[in-house]
Amino acid sequence: MVSEYISVLIFILAGIGIVLFTFFLARLIRPSNPYKEKNVNYECAETPIGDSWIKFNNRFYIFALIFVIFDVEAVFLFPWAVAFGKLGLYALVEMILFILILFFGIFYAWQKGALKWV
Repeated sequence: MVSEYISVLIFILAGIGIVLFTFFLARLIRPSNPYKEKNVNYECAETPIGDSWIKFNNRFYIFALIFVIFDVEAVFLFPWAVAFGKLGLYALVEMILFILILFFGIFYAWQKGALKWV
């Protein structure tokens, strides 16, 4: 039993050693010639304008999260629709509750103004 742990430990150490050796070898081989243009942030071959640390409107992030949430929740409707004939009345009530919760969520996001694309 101890020999199994020793073999796992050897594999972990060998993996760490290979990674560290590769990093060391890459540092020895690669050229190091930093200059101003090389250290500039890359923005799709466009010359950057202004500072890279700007305030980003989090409305885009919230909009994307709401889209992902409702998109993923809509995927749950397909297996239910396929097996609807076998599930019965209980599954119908559960899905109605599920859809009502989704509608409440979208209504809440709409009332908070999270869906306005300004």
